[in-house]
Amino acid sequence: MALFPRPILTNGATHSAQQFRMLVRDLAANAEGITEGDDLKVTQRSTPGGGVTVGDGSGVIRGRANVFQGHYAVCNVGATDVDIAATGGTGRSDMLIIRVEDPEYEGSLDPQVDDINYFQIISNVSSSATTIPDGRTGIPLARIDIPASTSTITNAMIKDLRKIANPRRQRSIITQSPTSTSAGIGSLTTLSYFTTASGGTFAVPDWATKAIVKIDISPIRYNLGDFWGQLSAAFGPSLVTQAVNLDDNQGTGVRRIPAVVADTLTLPDSYRGTSQILRAQAAAFESGKPGRIYVDGGTTLVYDVQFEEAPR
Repeated sequence: MALFPRPILTNGATHSAQQFRMLVRDLAANAEGITEGDDLKVTQRSTPGGGVTVGDGSGVIRGRANVFQGHYAVCNVGATDVDIAATGGTGRSDMLIIRVEDPEYEGSLDPQVDDINYFQIISNVSSSATTIPDGRTGIPLARIDIPASTSTITNAMIKDLRKIANPRRQRSIITQSPTSTSAGIGSLTTLSYFTTASGGTFAVPDWATKAIVKIDISPIRYNLGDFWGQLSAAFGPSLVTQAVNLDDNQGTGVRRIPAVVADTLTLPDSYRGTSQILRAQAAAFESGKPGRIYVDGGTTLVYDVQFEEAPR
């Protein structure tokens, strides 16, 4: 029968396991991987030894034995230790995966008594491998690159291979128009904020691992002489974007030139679940020069932040 005759959750109907797996596939948008950034993370054991520890968490795995096999929802509650064999005279790379071996499609395990979902070591993979090297159903969690004659696994040997099935993104834009002219920037090489541009305050999601930030300043007001300096953005107390150069050689008259500064920033743990301010800052490359830059009532600032989730 080609069409499932009874949609999922029809009262009084019976549904096959395959039908539920296809539902998981649809809900996962046919993606696979871990659910959140800290799920199923592989680390050294609390006392480093002959294996690793897989943290708790969940994920979805696409069945590979049949095109309509669907997806499996997997979950590890608590931490699980996985043994790894010591190396001999040469080094070796092993891949740790979470494996599904469904006897409906492969193998001979009995779901009544056997674990058909388990952690598995694929030994002696390429030292650059990032995906499962054959067609088995599973998702990679880590590659462990083990030196020769080694029986103790440390974090330095663990390459994280996890991917989030459907990483979250959240974008916010804040605009600001100064009501007065700021103090001029240009007399010093120390970075300073524009005094009448208070910046935009952004709530950092507790799942965010990076922020793509951008500030458009249209336009910056130049006056009193040539200006040669830099413009960057500060996000919170510790993050600063790559600076862009401001190089103007138009003399002493007032002129207006737009500028953009942007970067991708890795968020520290302390930022998640807090609110942080994004502000433009600038400085001259040489102190004591006459040129100054300002924002004023003819300037619009656009603060743009996109938060993204990645394994952590």
